[in-house]
Amino acid sequence: MTDTHTARIREIPYNYTSYSDREIIIRFLGDDSWNIIERLRNSRRTGRSARMLFEVLGDMWVIERNPYVKDDLLNNKKRREALIGALKHRLHQVELRADGNQDTLTLHRHCLTAITTFEESLRDQLILRQNVLSTLKKITSPNNIDFSGLARVSHSTDATDWRIAMPFVVFKPDTEFETAAIVRACIKLGLTIIPRGGGTGYTGGAIPLHANTAIINTEKLENLSPIVQTALPELDGTYPVTGCGAG
Repeated sequence: MTDTHTARIREIPYNYTSYSDREIIIRFLGDDSWNIIERLRNSRRTGRSARMLFEVLGDMWVIERNPYVKDDLLNNKKRREALIGALKHRLHQVELRADGNQDTLTLHRHCLTAITTFEESLRDQLILRQNVLSTLKKITSPNNIDFSGLARVSHSTDATDWRIAMPFVVFKPDTEFETAAIVRACIKLGLTIIPRGGGTGYTGGAIPLHANTAIINTEKLENLSPIVQTALPELDGTYPVTGCGAG
């Protein structure tokens, strides 16, 4: 591996994640854009424009991966608008330096679409939060509905330490009856549902893969019924059985 190639592994600012620059570019812009960037590199048509484009992607990436920064933007409309304006301004400089190169103009178009999608996703997150809160507070205590950065970060992985996406919300129901109602509400709201206990699994079963994921934390469900002699299917006689909560 050459020094030049090594230097290119982390050209996108704030990319301290396990994702390569290639994976981030493909997530935001698609496979075609990565191929265009490689083609421009081979023709030595990169430089200031490429750095500005990477800066735009880096800003969006750090917001997607850091719930504290994202919450700050969601709670402050002026900062949100200022960020989008700065991203578009920086990208406009790429267009001005394109000098008619169609590959560069295509990259510019793809990145502008990504900024628009990013802006719409922030607005959609706000609307969805309001809908979730108004619907779920009729089912469980508002204290059991957690959008905080701390809750979302701590529920983004399990004992595997794989981190794919941040969950949208974390629910902590008090009873199994609340849990059933929360599941029905999440389905109507279009949320992906992941039940989670202590997060000690090594199979990745509690790891969110999509942004609009609701984690249902079952740690509060610690009920333990009395032991009852019970007939079990396909077995003779009765056996001592107890019901245990998922927590």
